[in-house]
Amino acid sequence: MSLPDLGILRRNWPGFEDPARTRVVRVGGVVLGGPRPVMAAGPCAVESYAQALAVARAVREAGGDMLRGGAFKPRTNPHSFQGLGREGLRILSQVGRETGLPVVTEALDPRHVELVAAHADMIQVGSRSMQNFPLLTEVGRAGKPVLLKRGWAATLEEWLCAAEYVLLAGNADIVFCERGVRTGCQGGYAASVLDLNVLQPLRAATPLPVIVDPSHAAGHWTRVAALSRAALAAGAHGLLVEVVEEGADRTRLRSDAEQGVPPGVLREIVAARVTA
Repeated sequence: MSLPDLGILRRNWPGFEDPARTRVVRVGGVVLGGPRPVMAAGPCAVESYAQALAVARAVREAGGDMLRGGAFKPRTNPHSFQGLGREGLRILSQVGRETGLPVVTEALDPRHVELVAAHADMIQVGSRSMQNFPLLTEVGRAGKPVLLKRGWAATLEEWLCAAEYVLLAGNADIVFCERGVRTGCQGGYAASVLDLNVLQPLRAATPLPVIVDPSHAAGHWTRVAALSRAALAAGAHGLLVEVVEEGADRTRLRSDAEQGVPPGVLREIVAARVTA
Protein backbone atom coordinates (compact mmCIF):
# COMPACT_ATOMS: atom_id res chain seq x y z
CA MET A 1 0.00 0.00 0.00
CA SER A 2 1.40 3.38 -1.01
CA LEU A 3 0.98 6.18 1.53
CA PRO A 4 1.94 9.86 1.25
CA ASP A 5 5.31 11.03 2.48
CA LEU A 6 4.60 12.30 5.98
CA GLY A 7 8.22 13.16 6.68
CA ILE A 8 7.28 16.81 7.25
CA LEU A 9 5.29 15.71 10.30
CA ARG A 10 8.23 13.98 11.89
CA ARG A 11 10.58 16.88 11.17
CA ASN A 12 8.38 19.69 12.43
CA TRP A 13 6.15 18.31 15.18
CA PRO A 14 7.18 16.86 18.54
CA GLY A 15 5.61 13.46 19.04
CA PHE A 16 5.64 12.51 15.35
CA GLU A 17 9.05 10.90 15.38
CA ASP A 18 7.59 7.45 16.06
CA PRO A 19 4.20 6.53 14.52
CA ALA A 20 3.94 3.61 16.95
CA ARG A 21 3.62 6.10 19.81
CA THR A 22 0.23 7.78 19.94
CA ARG A 23 0.23 11.55 20.16
CA VAL A 24 -2.13 12.77 22.88
CA VAL A 25 -4.71 15.42 21.92
CA ARG A 26 -6.29 17.37 24.76
CA VAL A 27 -9.78 18.86 24.51
CA GLY A 28 -10.44 20.79 27.68
CA GLY A 29 -9.70 18.28 30.40
CA VAL A 30 -10.29 15.28 28.11
CA VAL A 31 -7.33 13.29 26.78
CA LEU A 32 -7.70 11.55 23.41
CA GLY A 33 -5.06 8.99 22.55
CA GLY A 34 -4.45 7.85 26.11
CA PRO A 35 -5.13 4.41 27.58
CA ARG A 36 -8.76 5.23 28.41
CA PRO A 37 -11.18 5.37 25.43
CA VAL A 38 -13.05 8.67 25.22
CA MET A 39 -16.84 8.83 24.82
CA ALA A 40 -18.20 11.83 22.91
CA ALA A 41 -21.98 11.70 22.71
CA GLY A 42 -24.99 13.90 22.13
CA PRO A 43 -27.79 14.75 19.71
CA CYS A 44 -27.36 14.52 15.95
CA ALA A 45 -28.65 18.08 15.71
CA VAL A 46 -29.33 20.71 18.33
CA GLU A 47 -33.07 21.34 18.00
CA SER A 48 -33.73 23.32 21.19
CA TYR A 49 -32.08 24.32 24.45
CA ALA A 50 -34.28 21.92 26.44
CA GLN A 51 -33.44 19.00 24.16
CA ALA A 52 -29.70 19.70 24.17
CA LEU A 53 -29.60 20.10 27.96
CA ALA A 54 -31.55 16.89 28.58
CA VAL A 55 -29.25 14.89 26.31
CA ALA A 56 -26.11 16.48 27.73
CA ARG A 57 -27.17 15.62 31.26
CA ALA A 58 -27.82 12.04 30.14
CA VAL A 59 -24.35 11.90 28.58
CA ARG A 60 -22.72 13.18 31.76
CA GLU A 61 -24.69 10.81 33.99
CA ALA A 62 -23.79 7.86 31.76
CA GLY A 63 -20.09 8.63 32.18
CA GLY A 64 -19.51 10.33 28.83
CA ASP A 65 -16.58 12.71 28.41
CA MET A 66 -17.61 15.15 25.67
CA LEU A 67 -20.77 16.61 24.14
CA ARG A 68 -21.27 16.30 20.40
CA GLY A 69 -24.06 18.04 18.52
CA GLY A 70 -24.74 19.65 15.17
CA ALA A 71 -25.45 23.36 14.80
CA PHE A 72 -24.70 23.45 11.05
CA LYS A 73 -26.01 20.28 9.39
CA PRO A 74 -24.92 19.13 5.91
CA ARG A 75 -27.97 17.57 4.28
CA THR A 76 -28.32 15.89 0.90
CA ASN A 77 -31.81 17.31 0.43
CA PRO A 78 -31.64 21.13 0.46
CA HIS A 79 -35.17 21.23 1.91
CA SER A 80 -34.18 19.19 4.98
CA PHE A 81 -33.45 20.71 8.39
CA GLN A 82 -30.05 22.42 8.14
CA GLY A 83 -29.54 23.04 11.86
CA LEU A 84 -30.05 26.12 14.03
CA GLY A 85 -26.74 27.69 12.99
CA ARG A 86 -25.60 30.49 15.30
CA GLU A 87 -28.38 29.78 17.78
CA GLY A 88 -27.38 26.12 17.86
CA LEU A 89 -23.79 27.10 18.63
CA ARG A 90 -24.94 29.36 21.44
CA ILE A 91 -27.02 26.53 22.91
CA LEU A 92 -24.16 24.04 22.67
CA SER A 93 -21.77 26.44 24.34
CA GLN A 94 -24.19 27.17 27.17
CA VAL A 95 -25.09 23.52 27.74
CA GLY A 96 -21.43 22.54 27.67
CA ARG A 97 -20.69 25.04 30.42
CA GLU A 98 -23.66 23.91 32.50
CA THR A 99 -22.71 20.24 32.34
CA GLY A 100 -18.93 20.61 32.30
CA LEU A 101 -18.62 18.70 29.02
CA PRO A 102 -16.25 19.96 26.29
CA VAL A 103 -18.12 20.53 23.01
CA VAL A 104 -17.33 19.20 19.54
CA THR A 105 -19.36 20.47 16.59
CA GLU A 106 -18.98 20.75 12.82
CA ALA A 107 -17.90 23.68 10.68
CA LEU A 108 -19.21 23.50 7.11
CA ASP A 109 -17.97 26.74 5.60
CA PRO A 110 -14.55 28.41 5.85
CA ARG A 111 -16.41 31.65 6.61
CA HIS A 112 -17.92 30.06 9.75
CA VAL A 113 -14.75 28.59 11.27
CA GLU A 114 -14.00 31.57 13.49
CA LEU A 115 -17.59 31.57 14.76
CA VAL A 116 -17.55 27.83 15.48
CA ALA A 117 -14.17 28.11 17.20
CA ALA A 118 -15.58 30.79 19.51
CA HIS A 119 -18.22 28.35 20.82
CA ALA A 120 -16.66 24.89 20.54
CA ASP A 121 -13.74 23.17 22.24
CA MET A 122 -13.10 21.00 19.16
CA ILE A 123 -14.01 21.60 15.51
CA GLN A 124 -15.36 18.71 13.45
CA VAL A 125 -14.73 18.37 9.72
CA GLY A 126 -17.52 16.13 8.44
CA SER A 127 -17.31 13.34 5.91
CA ARG A 128 -18.72 15.50 3.12
CA SER A 129 -16.08 18.16 3.84
CA MET A 130 -13.01 15.95 4.19
CA GLN A 131 -11.64 17.21 0.85
CA ASN A 132 -12.83 20.80 1.19
CA PHE A 133 -9.26 22.06 1.22
CA PRO A 134 -9.99 25.75 1.99
CA LEU A 135 -12.04 24.57 4.99
CA LEU A 136 -9.23 22.28 6.18
CA THR A 137 -6.79 25.18 6.01
CA GLU A 138 -9.05 27.54 7.94
CA VAL A 139 -9.75 24.90 10.58
CA GLY A 140 -6.00 24.36 10.92
CA ARG A 141 -5.52 28.07 11.58
CA ALA A 142 -8.28 28.28 14.19
CA GLY A 143 -6.19 27.07 17.11
CA LYS A 144 -8.67 24.41 18.27
CA PRO A 145 -8.34 20.60 18.19
CA VAL A 146 -9.81 19.08 15.02
CA LEU A 147 -11.96 15.96 14.57
CA LEU A 148 -11.42 14.80 10.99
CA LYS A 149 -14.07 12.40 9.70
CA ARG A 150 -13.32 10.09 6.81
CA GLY A 151 -15.16 10.73 3.56
CA TRP A 152 -17.72 8.15 2.41
CA ALA A 153 -15.41 6.85 -0.32
CA ALA A 154 -12.03 8.13 0.83
CA THR A 155 -8.93 5.97 0.67
CA LEU A 156 -6.51 5.90 3.59
CA GLU A 157 -4.09 8.03 1.56
CA GLU A 158 -6.76 10.68 0.87
CA TRP A 159 -7.69 10.76 4.56
CA LEU A 160 -4.07 11.22 5.60
CA CYS A 161 -3.58 13.96 3.02
CA ALA A 162 -6.62 15.80 4.40
CA ALA A 163 -4.93 15.77 7.80
CA GLU A 164 -1.79 17.12 6.17
CA TYR A 165 -3.71 20.26 5.10
CA VAL A 166 -4.62 20.92 8.73
CA LEU A 167 -1.05 20.23 9.85
CA LEU A 168 0.47 22.54 7.25
CA ALA A 169 -1.82 25.31 8.52
CA GLY A 170 -0.17 24.98 11.91
CA ASN A 171 -2.32 22.55 13.89
CA ALA A 172 -1.15 19.11 15.02
CA ASP A 173 -4.07 18.47 17.38
CA ILE A 174 -6.00 16.19 15.03
CA VAL A 175 -8.15 13.16 15.81
CA PHE A 176 -9.30 10.92 12.97
CA CYS A 177 -12.85 9.55 12.95
CA GLU A 178 -13.94 6.49 10.98
CA ARG A 179 -17.69 6.69 10.24
CA GLY A 180 -18.34 4.05 7.59
CA VAL A 181 -17.86 3.91 3.84
CA ARG A 182 -20.15 3.19 0.93
CA THR A 183 -19.84 -0.24 -0.66
CA GLY A 184 -21.89 -2.45 -2.96
CA CYS A 185 -22.86 -4.55 0.07
CA GLN A 186 -24.87 -1.98 1.97
CA GLY A 187 -28.61 -2.35 2.07
CA GLY A 188 -31.51 -1.91 4.44
CA TYR A 189 -29.48 -3.27 7.36
CA ALA A 190 -26.91 -0.42 7.41
CA ALA A 191 -26.42 3.16 6.35
CA SER A 192 -22.80 2.44 5.44
CA VAL A 193 -20.17 -0.20 6.15
CA LEU A 194 -17.98 0.43 9.19
CA ASP A 195 -14.40 -0.11 8.04
CA LEU A 196 -12.60 -1.29 11.16
CA ASN A 197 -9.88 -2.76 8.92
CA VAL A 198 -8.55 0.77 8.48
CA LEU A 199 -7.74 1.39 12.14
CA GLN A 200 -4.48 -0.50 12.42
CA PRO A 201 -2.99 0.71 9.08
CA LEU A 202 -3.95 4.26 10.09
CA ARG A 203 -2.30 3.89 13.48
CA ALA A 204 0.80 2.46 11.80
CA ALA A 205 1.01 5.46 9.43
CA THR A 206 0.56 8.26 11.98
CA PRO A 207 0.64 8.72 15.75
CA LEU A 208 -2.57 10.75 15.68
CA PRO A 209 -5.48 9.21 17.63
CA VAL A 210 -8.50 7.68 15.90
CA ILE A 211 -12.06 7.28 17.17
CA VAL A 212 -15.10 5.63 15.57
CA ASP A 213 -18.62 6.89 14.88
CA PRO A 214 -20.82 3.76 14.97
CA SER A 215 -24.09 5.70 14.69
CA HIS A 216 -23.73 6.79 11.07
CA ALA A 217 -22.61 3.36 9.95
CA ALA A 218 -25.38 1.54 11.82
CA GLY A 219 -28.22 3.75 10.63
CA HIS A 220 -30.39 2.47 13.49
CA TRP A 221 -29.81 2.74 17.23
CA THR A 222 -30.35 -0.98 17.88
CA ARG A 223 -27.08 -1.80 16.09
CA VAL A 224 -24.88 0.88 17.66
CA ALA A 225 -23.84 -0.94 20.85
CA ALA A 226 -22.48 -3.96 18.99
CA LEU A 227 -20.49 -1.79 16.58
CA SER A 228 -19.17 0.22 19.52
CA ARG A 229 -17.78 -2.88 21.20
CA ALA A 230 -16.20 -4.01 17.93
CA ALA A 231 -14.58 -0.60 17.40
CA LEU A 232 -13.02 -0.57 20.85
CA ALA A 233 -11.77 -4.13 20.40
CA ALA A 234 -10.20 -3.11 17.07
CA GLY A 235 -8.12 -0.40 18.74
CA ALA A 236 -10.20 2.81 18.57
CA HIS A 237 -9.25 5.51 21.06
CA GLY A 238 -12.90 6.36 21.61
CA LEU A 239 -16.39 6.66 20.17
CA LEU A 240 -18.67 9.37 18.77
CA VAL A 241 -22.25 8.34 19.52
CA GLU A 242 -25.60 9.95 18.79
CA VAL A 243 -28.02 10.07 21.72
CA VAL A 244 -31.68 11.01 22.14
CA GLU A 245 -33.25 12.15 25.37
CA GLU A 246 -35.15 9.68 27.52
CA GLY A 247 -38.62 9.01 26.10
CA ALA A 248 -37.96 11.05 22.97
CA ASP A 249 -40.66 10.99 20.30
CA ARG A 250 -38.54 10.05 17.30
CA THR A 251 -41.28 11.08 14.88
CA ARG A 252 -40.73 14.68 15.97
CA LEU A 253 -36.94 14.74 15.67
CA ARG A 254 -35.72 16.64 12.62
CA SER A 255 -32.42 14.88 11.89
CA ASP A 256 -31.43 11.17 11.79
CA ALA A 257 -34.19 10.24 14.22
CA GLU A 258 -33.50 6.49 14.16
CA GLN A 259 -29.77 6.66 14.91
CA GLY A 260 -29.67 8.09 18.41
CA VAL A 261 -29.38 5.59 21.25
CA PRO A 262 -31.46 6.11 24.40
CA PRO A 263 -29.55 6.90 27.63
CA GLY A 264 -29.78 3.30 28.87
CA VAL A 265 -27.95 2.01 25.82
CA LEU A 266 -25.36 4.78 26.14
CA ARG A 267 -24.63 3.58 29.68
CA GLU A 268 -24.02 0.08 28.30
CA ILE A 269 -21.65 1.45 25.64
CA VAL A 270 -19.71 3.50 28.20
CA ALA A 271 -19.42 0.48 30.48
CA ALA A 272 -18.06 -1.59 27.57
CA ARG A 273 -14.87 0.45 27.39
CA VAL A 274 -13.78 -1.07 30.69
CA THR A 275 -13.77 -4.58 29.27
CA ALA A 276 -12.68 -3.78 25.67
